Amino acid sequence: MDREVIVTAALELLDEAGLDGVTVRRLAARLGVQNPALYWHFRNKRALLDEMAQALQSRQDFGPPHEGENWRQWFTRRGRERREILLSHRDGARLVAGTRPGPELIVRFEAELGSLVEQGFTPTQALLAIGTLTRFVNGFVLEEQALHQRQIDTDGPDAEAPPGASPIDAFKATPILAAAIRGSGDTDASFEHGLRIVVDGIAGSLDEVKP
Repeated sequence: MDREVIVTAALELLDEAGLDGVTVRRLAARLGVQNPALYWHFRNKRALLDEMAQALQSRQDFGPPHEGENWRQWFTRRGRERREILLSHRDGARLVAGTRPGPELIVRFEAELGSLVEQGFTPTQALLAIGTLTRFVNGFVLEEQALHQRQIDTDGPDAEAPPGASPIDAFKATPILAAAIRGSGDTDASFEHGLRIVVDGIAGSLDEVKP
């Protein structure tokens, strides 16, 4: 048993039980070992979660823009890829929130910053831009996955009907809100709308510092 085997099993457990269900005891039982065997590889649960997050995020195509791709297209592609990766595992956004990137991801991130500097960003502007995009995607997916889990919980066999008026009755009293929701499109459309705003905002912040 090595670290890769443990992390793979932990990500499988994440899909089955959610982040709150990933415990050292349950993971050890899944692997057929005692708890101390896991602590030999990871000093605590936080270290395990960090490596799980690193394994998940390492699937992204980190690196400079592709040939013929400008920085706006690169940011857009990067945002879409990150959302897809976070959605590939239950509680993916919760898993990566607040984790440490690890040396491999840091080196790859350095290359991304360098490519943006070559396109006219200062190092600080590049860091803030990528950080803003990352936080938007993380927050969007966090809400997306939380609503998905809520739907599973409320539609389950043990679900109880909520008190008060039904959503249909409530929308009758709020026609503007109902029209806004109908016109906002699905979740994918909402994500693309937010992504455009973030990328446009990054462009605006660059224009502000130009003489």
